[in-house]
Amino acid sequence: MTLLRDHDLTRAFDHASHSYDRLTAMNPGHRADLLRSARRLGLPHEGAGLHVLDLGCGTGASTRALLHAAPRARITAVDASAGMLERAQAKRWPAAVRFLHLTAEELRTVDEGPYDAVFAAYLLRNVTDPDGVLAVMRALLRSGGRLAVHDYSLSGSRLHRAVWTAVCQALIIPAGTLNGDRALYRHLWRSVLAFDTAPAFAARLARAGFTGVRTAPVAGWQTGIVHTFLGRNGSAPVTGPAV
Repeated sequence: MTLLRDHDLTRAFDHASHSYDRLTAMNPGHRADLLRSARRLGLPHEGAGLHVLDLGCGTGASTRALLHAAPRARITAVDASAGMLERAQAKRWPAAVRFLHLTAEELRTVDEGPYDAVFAAYLLRNVTDPDGVLAVMRALLRSGGRLAVHDYSLSGSRLHRAVWTAVCQALIIPAGTLNGDRALYRHLWRSVLAFDTAPAFAARLARAGFTGVRTAPVAGWQTGIVHTFLGRNGSAPVTGPAV
């Protein structure tokens, strides 16, 4: 199963950036699920005094979810795609939100952090070395800092795998093709099939050193297809319900 990687994937995201918001808006649960995952971070006092990293911010939908979940936090949003980042920066943001054009590995070298929380939406499935990126996340998080990963990660059941393929073949890939981005949306379909199942990704987080790892599903048609993964950098438990 051939997937786009590294520079080819970044170029594909650059090209797709002009239509990305329009296509994701066709998914009725996209923004609501991002907000639910951001809230699952459980940041206290609306994020007052906290510095939060949105790693792989894309066009800013995940950044907007974080802003709604923690309106008093300082947010640094980072993406490797110049095209996606340009779309994000063109939107209106408060002064506490800033954007950086960097990969995760580059972010670590410019001595950013430590962060009180990291939110990574639709990122780990798209990187060549997910374990390396998880190590970067841990290095950027303060001790006890919170992690939320929101991504396509199938439950492992044949039904959810079949639903995902059917939706991609009937809707996602044809819609992407109309915008000249067939390769990217075929990559999306295949990358989800090739990625960790939800139990396997939770185990990967634990191996990476995150503690109190929990998995929570999203609602609607994406149940069993998209999950939130929660953990901490250190011994502090993740408390509260994964609503």
